[in-house]
Order: sequence, then C-alpha cells, then structure tokens
Amino acid sequence: PKKAYVSLRRNKQFAILQPSTKTRLDIGLNLRDVEPQGRLEAAGSWNSMCSHRIRATDLKDIDAEVVKWLKMAYENS
Repeated sequence: PKKAYVSLRRNKQFAILQPSTKTRLDIGLNLRDVEPQGRLEAAGSWNSMCSHRIRATDLKDIDAEVVKWLKMAYENS
C-alpha cells in the first residue's frame, strides 16, 4: 500500500495517479521508448517508476489523448 499515490497494474505497474497539489493530479506513465509530445512530458526525477507524466488541473484535462496514453501503457505492461 502507498499513501502518496495509487498504482495502476496489469502484470506490472503501468501508471500512477498522484495528487501533487490541491489543484493538480499527476498521471505517471511507464512508456519506455516513446518521445514526449504535447502534454505528455518526460517524468525526469519526478518518479523513478514512470518515464512520462501528464499534469491535470481540471476534469477537462482528462480527455481522449490521456486515455490513449493510458491504453498504450496498459497494453505495453
């Protein structure tokens, strides 16, 4: 169990959901060999499990693009 974030797992962890501030949810994705583009940014030192991150500050930020990246991470896990 983790107190700081929720792990999304299939065979292995493919994403995390982390409330980083009062107004922002960070979605960490394990997408090795994928170039950062658009809102999909390199995770850097944010979380060692994740290669990429998406910052969401509004419910509208969770759109088809985010779902696409989540599906890709799920399928690759």
